[in-house]
Amino acid sequence: MKGPLFYSKILLFGEYGIIKDSKGLSIPYNFFKGALKTDENPSESAQKSNKSLKAYVEYLRKLEKEEQGLVSFDLQTLEEDVANGMYFDSSIPQGYGIGSSGALVAAIYDKYATDKITVLENLTREKLLKLKEIFGKMESFFHGKSSGLDPLNSYLSLPILINSKDNIESTSIPSQNKEGKGAVFLLDSGIIGETAPMVQLFMEKMKQEGFRNMIKTKFIKHTDACVEDFLNGNVKSLFGNLKQLSHVVFDNFKPMIPSKFHQLWKQGIETNDYYLKLCGSGGGGYILGFTQDLDKAKKALEGHNLEVVYNF
Repeated sequence: MKGPLFYSKILLFGEYGIIKDSKGLSIPYNFFKGALKTDENPSESAQKSNKSLKAYVEYLRKLEKEEQGLVSFDLQTLEEDVANGMYFDSSIPQGYGIGSSGALVAAIYDKYATDKITVLENLTREKLLKLKEIFGKMESFFHGKSSGLDPLNSYLSLPILINSKDNIESTSIPSQNKEGKGAVFLLDSGIIGETAPMVQLFMEKMKQEGFRNMIKTKFIKHTDACVEDFLNGNVKSLFGNLKQLSHVVFDNFKPMIPSKFHQLWKQGIETNDYYLKLCGSGGGGYILGFTQDLDKAKKALEGHNLEVVYNF
């Protein structure tokens, strides 16, 4: 038994900002994926996943009671499948900011939600917001608090433009130029990041007036501009805004940047060979990079593995 595949996602722009109503742009990343599965001889990781699904079933039962009318599941079938050893077979690394729990949530909703909103119908803004709310509640089990965007992206497998908290839409992004020299890439920090403590740290910082002002006047401003530039294919303007954004993150989000990357981060801003930004909540996992010349970036980041996500 093997369910349909659900992919990882990359939030290109909007990390932290979307908590405070900045724009955001999230795209599916088909390199990593996961599916619900049952095996005759489950591996250790399959058993571990199955155990966590058992706890998750209890959580969903509680959610259904507490949020009546929001979402309901065929809990009996889900429980039977989990009792028979079902697990989430996934190549998506956990704690890497690319939506490992999001893909699992999407898979569970797709298979067990009754009266579900499907990808085939006309996805109005209301439907998208409803899905986002359902997924946010479903994913809270893993993160404490979730925007619901990761599962939404995984479920729809479409790029999603976040205009504000209450305004999201599926969008199209400019086609890739496979011959282009420019690229968006992932850099592996080699450290597993924990989402909850990083978000907590951000919320603590938000209590300071200076930090709040910086978010509004600099971080959100440059994030919004990057989203606009990317969607409109304004590469030159995009890289100007990326440089500013990378600078703002370096100056104000140091705890979220693994310390061994501080020097490389700064080097990118100084040489303009590439610009780095957080991928997800930071603290480890992947770091997102943008360059107008991939060969130059590879040279400058020698010793690091660059996974290309998109070509300009």
